[in-house]
Amino acid sequence: MKLKLYAAAALALLAGVAAAQDIKVGVTLSATGPAASLGIPERNTFALLPRTIAGHKVDYIVLDDGSDTTTAVKNTRKLITEDKVDVVVGSTVTPNSLAMIDVAAETETPMISMAASSRIVEPMDAKRRWVFKTPQND
Repeated sequence: MKLKLYAAAALALLAGVAAAQDIKVGVTLSATGPAASLGIPERNTFALLPRTIAGHKVDYIVLDDGSDTTTAVKNTRKLITEDKVDVVVGSTVTPNSLAMIDVAAETETPMISMAASSRIVEPMDAKRRWVFKTPQND
């Protein structure tokens, strides 16, 4: 079920980049540290996602933030500025996702959070217009 949800979210967000040759999806998740019990299955899910969508190659660049907020922000900035991703997915936990919002808004890069807090998407403001989340509110 989670796999279908991620694939559907990626397809919905990436419809706007259909003219691009390759689609780059940047992912920062907590595969180590206190949230590893959530981050490892998330990492494994990304390994199963399709490598082509609508005839376009999809590159997933997956980084581990170690359940650390500072690392999540650094990863997000690297994915956007150096790797030139079209969308960022992450992070595993709410504090990391909240910290990533500023980078996503500053660069106008869509972000899909895998954390549950409603604070990630509410209240809707100029920063959060770039942010979506997959799970229900906690």
